[in-house]
Amino acid sequence: MNTPVPRGGLYYRFNRFLERHLPARLYARSLIIVIAPLVVLQTIMGGIILDRHWDNVTKVLGRSLAREIGLLTELYDKSDKSETALQTIEYTANHRLNLTLDIIRNGTLPPPISRVFYSLVDDKLTKYLERETGKPFWIDSSADDGKVDVRVEVEKGLIFRILADDERAYATGTHWLLLSMLFSTLLLGLVAALFMRNQVRPIVDLARAAQDFGLGRDTDEFRPRGAAEVRQAGEAFLDMKRRIARHVEQRTAMLAGVSHDLRTILTRFKLELAVLGDSPKVKPLQDDVREMQHMLEAYLAFVRGDEGEQAVATNVVELAAEVAQAMSRSGTGVTVMEVPSLPVRLRPHSFRRLLANVLANALRHGKRVVLSGELRDGRLWLHVDDDGPGIAPESREEVFKPFVRLDTARNLDATGSGLGLSIALDIAHAHGGDILLDDSPLGGLRATIKIPV
Repeated sequence: MNTPVPRGGLYYRFNRFLERHLPARLYARSLIIVIAPLVVLQTIMGGIILDRHWDNVTKVLGRSLAREIGLLTELYDKSDKSETALQTIEYTANHRLNLTLDIIRNGTLPPPISRVFYSLVDDKLTKYLERETGKPFWIDSSADDGKVDVRVEVEKGLIFRILADDERAYATGTHWLLLSMLFSTLLLGLVAALFMRNQVRPIVDLARAAQDFGLGRDTDEFRPRGAAEVRQAGEAFLDMKRRIARHVEQRTAMLAGVSHDLRTILTRFKLELAVLGDSPKVKPLQDDVREMQHMLEAYLAFVRGDEGEQAVATNVVELAAEVAQAMSRSGTGVTVMEVPSLPVRLRPHSFRRLLANVLANALRHGKRVVLSGELRDGRLWLHVDDDGPGIAPESREEVFKPFVRLDTARNLDATGSGLGLSIALDIAHAHGGDILLDDSPLGGLRATIKIPV
């Protein structure tokens, strides 16, 4: 049994931190999951390899250079210290050891230079020169001419200045190793990104197809592909889509039959009442038949839904103006404020019915009704405000339930069937949106229709 994670625990806070700062998309998160460990591993291994490589190579080169310098000082110590001996030592350094030796007479060692906090070359050379020469010396490995300057005071006033190529004192090809490691990391990251993109794309296609299907858009081009689990989910989606289509088809056929039978009976009632004339006793019966006719149409519209109507690009401003103008014919007018003018993929007839039901509800209970709109959070927000009595906050969810009647009857439609806002909410959900109720700036109720654009 899975134990719930404590909300105040460290693991919970860590997960919340990741949720807030990680990208929202699956592809970006997958890349981080794959590439971040690769970069960290390459960095750690590169650091270890470079450290060992730099240390070992510098150690070998520094020891070799120190021994060659030690050899020159030893030759001088064992010679007769004449000019001929100095010339022999200089020849040995320049031609046999491939060093540049400059003998400074009546000279002194320069003052010590400041070093960086951690200078591996200077540390190694200092250690080995102390061991190999046993004499005072001075080192400068920070020159920009590619040389290491070593000066040894072989005796008072006599300085051996040895210039050696820096590659003889420490490893100089480290940057090439760094570049090769960086290039391999980028190459592996690119391969991982391409591979991950191909793995994530089928999941994105499945999510888009499911969203389009929920919004009534065409999904015939969707084909399951990708990994076995993703293909299995795609096949399950197609099976669900076929079952829903079959269910809608069967329900539509059944409703068509029921509608035909009930309308036949109502037509028979109307004919029989017409034969009876317009007497005062017949008029109440005629009103009951008309009311039954309206209620039957409302019930069938509620169950029928959108009848497979396809979503098309629709100008919301024009649609809202048409509905508001039609609703104004009943007496009370609807004031249409600023509504964003943009094409939105809608089922026009269904959305017209949604607006008509919400506006009719507002007109029934308010003397002033205002329709306005705005774009917010990637959605179109349509506000219907009235100055009526409003609805208590604890009762606002109830008005969307079919056949529920409150004291103020705010969910009744024109026929009094109690389905007006229920039908409107179903249509909003079919478009991937929602309807929210709140207090209106006019003092009554505000119905906000939220539709993705």
